[in-house]
Amino acid sequence: MEHTAEIEGIGMGVGPDGASIPAVILAAREEYVPIFITDDQAQSIQLAIESHTFERPLTHDLLVEMVTELGGAIDSVRIDDLADGTFYAKIRAERYVSGEPEPFTFDARPSDAIAIAVRLECPIIVSDAVLDAAGRPPSTIDVADSGVSEQALDTRDDSDHESEDR
Repeated sequence: MEHTAEIEGIGMGVGPDGASIPAVILAAREEYVPIFITDDQAQSIQLAIESHTFERPLTHDLLVEMVTELGGAIDSVRIDDLADGTFYAKIRAERYVSGEPEPFTFDARPSDAIAIAVRLECPIIVSDAVLDAAGRPPSTIDVADSGVSEQALDTRDDSDHESEDR
């Protein structure tokens, strides 16, 4: 089963070594799913949430514009797997050929998929498998204070804490 998710917030988590790590918090099925991301991805998502516009397009804005200009559309993004501490996402898109939709699915980092979804206001879908593995009760994550403890949320080996989209 799949669940539509909302972005509950973006904050800074604390890794096992005490370093600050940005995290986007998704809310689905009455649970929070924290996904640790890079600083630049957090900034891209936050700027889109706040509807900032720029004279020149940022990377995700450019991608959205290119897909649209080439006759395509992005329908949804899915956070559909968690393996070895890494989240996996898919971007569902389609283009029209002779008036008929032709579907495509692209593998993506969750941070990129979320950044695109925010810009297009398209659904962010999270699978039951991801929620079962990484979902946490809202009471364990203080989104208002951006207090996310990676150690308390970690589902992977501590040696993997340097990678993004975890």
